[in-house]
Amino acid sequence: MNIAVIIAGGSGHRMGQDIPKQFINVYDKPILIYTLESFQKHPQIDAIEVVCIEGWHDIVWAYARQFNISKLKWIVAGGDSGQESIRNGVYNLEDNCQPDDIIIIHDGIRPLVDETVLSDVIVKCQKYGNAVTSLPYNEQIFVVDDETSTVKYIPRETLRRVSTPQAYKFEKLNWAYHEAFEKGIGIYGSSYTNTMMVELGERLYFAAGSDKNIKLTTKDDLEIFKAYLKLEKDEWLK
Repeated sequence: MNIAVIIAGGSGHRMGQDIPKQFINVYDKPILIYTLESFQKHPQIDAIEVVCIEGWHDIVWAYARQFNISKLKWIVAGGDSGQESIRNGVYNLEDNCQPDDIIIIHDGIRPLVDETVLSDVIVKCQKYGNAVTSLPYNEQIFVVDDETSTVKYIPRETLRRVSTPQAYKFEKLNWAYHEAFEKGIGIYGSSYTNTMMVELGERLYFAAGSDKNIKLTTKDDLEIFKAYLKLEKDEWLK
């Protein structure tokens, strides 16, 4: 099976709204539902699990019924951090997954997931055992020497921007979260599954990415998302 684990456990303080940002309505539809629809429509996704902020589980089930997200099978409580939330989602699947099942982890506030990106991350995971969505880095990167200057840069050809979706075989993913939380490796600060895997000594494999796959963190991101939706509608109407 290919199972999507959608992380929607954040409170979204930086968006400055009264509700978590994944539940903000855009054109009469919650952001989280746009994300879930991408996985619902993809023919290679067999089931969906949502890791959700406490108090919103019944609302997610209600939205799933309203918008026909029939692949949603589980809703799990989030943790105090992103890594704890992903861990909770992984542990919940222990009685529901085979070792070679592919688990696709994705941020609930990245609603513009291209079908081709999702397909490629699954194909690469089948081939290599894991896959992380990535893009080349197109800006120059300089290393801070002191507060006002630099004397060193990092060649951008050696860099990749990595985001979600990212996919892992269940057996290795489950092992990694048990190992990481038992030993305190790769679970603090801004750590995510990909960085944790590297800290545990694993090699990661790149899959295709998309510049549209934006993370909705600020109000400006929300306006960009709305613009993308309007653009797609215009293109469809031509």
